[in-house]
Amino acid sequence: MQTHNQSNRLHFGVQSILLPFAMAMVMSMGQTFASESTDSVVDPNLPPRLPLNELRVFAEAFDRVSSAYVEEIDDRTLLENAIKGMLSQLDPHSAYLDRDSFSDLQETTTGNYGGLGIEVGMEDGFIKVISPMDDTPAAKAGIESGDIIIELNGKPVKGMNLTDAIESMRGEAGSEVKLTIVREGQPVPKDLVLIREVIQVASVRQRLLEDGYGYLRIAQFQSNTGTEVEKAIEKLTEEGRLLGLIMDLRNNPGGVLQSAVEVSDVFVSEGLIVYTTGRLSNADLRFNATTPDATNGVPIVVLVNEGTASASEIVAGALQDHDRAIIMGTNTFGKGSVQTILPLNNEKAIKLTTALYFTPNGRSIQAEGIVPDILVERSRVTKLKSNPWRVKEKDLPGHLANANGDTVEGEDPQNGELASQDYQLNEALSLLKGLNILARKSKQPQG
Repeated sequence: MQTHNQSNRLHFGVQSILLPFAMAMVMSMGQTFASESTDSVVDPNLPPRLPLNELRVFAEAFDRVSSAYVEEIDDRTLLENAIKGMLSQLDPHSAYLDRDSFSDLQETTTGNYGGLGIEVGMEDGFIKVISPMDDTPAAKAGIESGDIIIELNGKPVKGMNLTDAIESMRGEAGSEVKLTIVREGQPVPKDLVLIREVIQVASVRQRLLEDGYGYLRIAQFQSNTGTEVEKAIEKLTEEGRLLGLIMDLRNNPGGVLQSAVEVSDVFVSEGLIVYTTGRLSNADLRFNATTPDATNGVPIVVLVNEGTASASEIVAGALQDHDRAIIMGTNTFGKGSVQTILPLNNEKAIKLTTALYFTPNGRSIQAEGIVPDILVERSRVTKLKSNPWRVKEKDLPGHLANANGDTVEGEDPQNGELASQDYQLNEALSLLKGLNILARKSKQPQG
């Protein structure tokens, strides 16, 4: 499909303090939303679209503020603030992009930015952490999904709009920013001092947890994430036969729509992956699988949590609807809307919510999220000490030897360590092992 306007982009993602807007710019898509043509013919019988009486009220309010406010304000600033206010009252993801913000937004798909490495949104006038990003100052400082930021450098965030709050958290690498956070279950606010860094986010990482069981971590969806996932699968299969795969989408804030489609396509051989609907005629888009399953159908468990948002929810929803993976963890964030960048001139634009997206089975996850197939809460596991006085058969005097010879008893120390470090990941690995045991037994000849 030919692009009508290369400046208009579909957006999936949540606000970032690395960049003050959604991490979801579709730079490489063949489809975009075109803005309404200024050359369209207007039916003279239709009523005027502009509410003239309300515009007169606006003009009067503008004049009074401009002339009577205690300090003189530039008319251009007043008009920009009016646009910001109009968009901020629509939904959490529509926003006005000034020159700097518009420029920053166009860097989101590279994975290189300056900041703290934290995805945020607004809740009740405060800044709510959606998810910290891997190996960033926010993650290293122990910031968690769900934390509420109430102060920035000692200044309350109540009353700030999200854009201004994000801008105050940005700065040069090496500089400090003080965050005051409130965490559920901890009534006393906590002060954290973070050092800003140039964030270089690795989109995809992979490793073998055990022989045959691969782990694939997607931190966010950048423009090349689909290709990176394909290469990661190749590396895992080069190390031996792949019996199962864990895809970790926890605390993944989203990103490029096309990459989410490409990642889903790696594991789904055919059928619909996601579709969007909106008021504009060209907002109705459908994305289908085009390539064979690169894993040849190995069992997959997808880990999700409340920090799994937007484009990562597309992947989880597609694999769930196609019965291609078991979704494990907790309910996801629930961002099911599409943002479009509508340029106002060469330097400024608005980011406007223009559509909703749906999973292959027609589910909208807006404000609901993806419900996991198996609920596994984040937990800490403490191994209980065994009773040293408990007697087993082998401890009895004169016990018979095992007919099969000597056996080695014990637990894989790696498994015990994994359970204590990451309970959800350990549960996913145990599930994959169980699926393989059942599959192996089902192939055995029945007597």
